[in-house]
Amino acid sequence: QVQLVESGGEMVQPGGSLRISCAASGSTLDADAIGWFRQAPGKEREGVACISLSDGRTYQTDAVKGRFTISRDNAKNTVYLQMNSLRPEDTANYYCAAESSCCLGSACFIPYSRRGQGTQVTVSS
Repeated sequence: QVQLVESGGEMVQPGGSLRISCAASGSTLDADAIGWFRQAPGKEREGVACISLSDGRTYQTDAVKGRFTISRDNAKNTVYLQMNSLRPEDTANYYCAAESSCCLGSACFIPYSRRGQGTQVTVSS
């Protein structure tokens, strides 16, 4: 079973940058993608970005396109989310999930066993 641990979340000012990490361990044989999701209190889960572990192809949702970049370090079994030009509406708990293929929509099923606990990102002045 795959274990995912996020880190790097903190409070930043609007317009600032932050990089958060997702470290994977355990069995990742059935995971071909790692997706980043976020959820703010009282709001629905929102897909952010995803990367294919086989070919490195990346996807970002419209809300973060041009501001957020997802990348991977295979040697460290870690996926990163570089977030630039942060806005207050980016405030949320960000978590990563292991997927068989990239799926960021609200209908995508993400079991708790295949996601991490998350790391809090707060954008505020």
